[in-house]
Amino acid sequence: MNVHPKPIVPPSRDRILAQLDSVEPWDLIVIGGGATGLGTAVDAAARGYRTLLVEAEDFAKGTSSRATKLVHGGVRYLAQGNISLVREALHERGLLARNAPHVVWPLGFVVPAYGLLDQPFYGIGLKMYDLLAGRLNLQPSRLLSRGATLAEAPTLAPSVGGHALRGSVRYFDGQFDDARLAVSLMRTLFDLGGLALNYLRVTGLSQNKGRIDGVTVRDRLNGAELMLRARCVINATGVWVDEIRHMEDRKAPVMVAPSQGVHLTLPRDFLPGNRAILIPKTDDGRVLFVVPWNGHTIAGTTDTARNDLPLEPDATRQDVDFILATAGRYLNRQPTRSDVTSVWSGLRPLVKATGVGNTKSLSREHTILVSNAGLVTVTGGKWTTYRRMAQDVMDTVLRERMLPYAPGQTQNLPLHGAGGMMPARDVPLSTDAYYGSDLPVLRALPGADRMLVPASGLTEAHVRHAARCELARGVEDVLARRNRALFLDSRAALDAAPEVARILAEELHRDEAWQNKTLQAFAITAAQYQLD
Repeated sequence: MNVHPKPIVPPSRDRILAQLDSVEPWDLIVIGGGATGLGTAVDAAARGYRTLLVEAEDFAKGTSSRATKLVHGGVRYLAQGNISLVREALHERGLLARNAPHVVWPLGFVVPAYGLLDQPFYGIGLKMYDLLAGRLNLQPSRLLSRGATLAEAPTLAPSVGGHALRGSVRYFDGQFDDARLAVSLMRTLFDLGGLALNYLRVTGLSQNKGRIDGVTVRDRLNGAELMLRARCVINATGVWVDEIRHMEDRKAPVMVAPSQGVHLTLPRDFLPGNRAILIPKTDDGRVLFVVPWNGHTIAGTTDTARNDLPLEPDATRQDVDFILATAGRYLNRQPTRSDVTSVWSGLRPLVKATGVGNTKSLSREHTILVSNAGLVTVTGGKWTTYRRMAQDVMDTVLRERMLPYAPGQTQNLPLHGAGGMMPARDVPLSTDAYYGSDLPVLRALPGADRMLVPASGLTEAHVRHAARCELARGVEDVLARRNRALFLDSRAALDAAPEVARILAEELHRDEAWQNKTLQAFAITAAQYQLD
């Protein structure tokens, strides 16, 4: 296994900006600080290329912080017969669990059997799931009796639609914290000698002799504009890839058909213990997950087509009611709107398919497109396969001879924080586990014992660490992504926001006017995480 370089604390924002405007062009500029962009930048830097990543908002602000928190092969794709996609995803699941054990861990799922043939049908399918995972399988699946099922998932409904619970199949997939994995990838990029900067929006693409040779950017925090040159530009902006593509060609056909997924956060007592529940087929054919996460329960997801691309998509009443009603059918207690502590939505970048109107039928596989001028665009996919997507992007760059050849290195590359960590064998009891080998640094900071949000484990030290080591630049950066308070309990996050703003202002040398501005912005965002 590769030895990870000594961890690097990202320099100050001013120092990063000073390094951007270099006479020498970058080998690679990656646009987009979500899963695919961060993964591509890490892959490139690990190969030795001079790499810069720019993100218009904060890292993982969009889709990449709004996943179901599962690293999985895709049980529903197995049912659809997409064996190659499942095998690839399971392989990547195993690599991720090995390379980032501080962020990814095995999670047992109970698939309840209420029908006569449910248990053998699911049992055979999930044994195939085990086989496809091969030597990287997390743990083998097994059949459980009714009593063992209720011991594993005591809040399962004893009967559904007049059919008594017969038993279940228990299998294992991975669980993770998506935004924390994004932060780990950002830190890994710095460790490898690359640079990343949030709140740096691309405003245009430059060309020389008909070839893309750089980007123009505007710093959203100070208004400065820069021209950055690169031998290769990667467009990895998720559902927003067409916005960048249209900077080159206004007539370029739209690639993405966005689909919205909604999740609800509920109290832990809806799913005590450390097992998740998977309902493989709901009334309308969708899959429902009920999952323990960070001391709470999350339920979702929906799959609803959208025609717009809001940065903060709002959950519809229909989606919320569907999740509550369906979860209530399979739990022994009906969750209500008053039980919901947070609601959050994300847009999935599904590749547009001509003649297909229902996004559920579209492939989750990624697509890579190289324009006539050399802009490389990647979209589609999911967090589980981010590393493979990044590798495919870089292999495409090399096939197009945009850069000199260098072999990939990420298959055995431990991510930042993994040093000295053993793979987790169960759901972590504390969100501090996500910091891995950085935990001593975190706990040495002022305020390590001063709790700000018990619901998410946020302390004063976490806020200081986010500002000093993780490029957090506002209250939302801390409460939504460096820590998951907003996703777990939106009202508790709002209550803590003034103190978070005060600590950030101290760390970033900001005044009271700045505190008021970041608090107002956060209040607007947080309102969308609360049910009326």
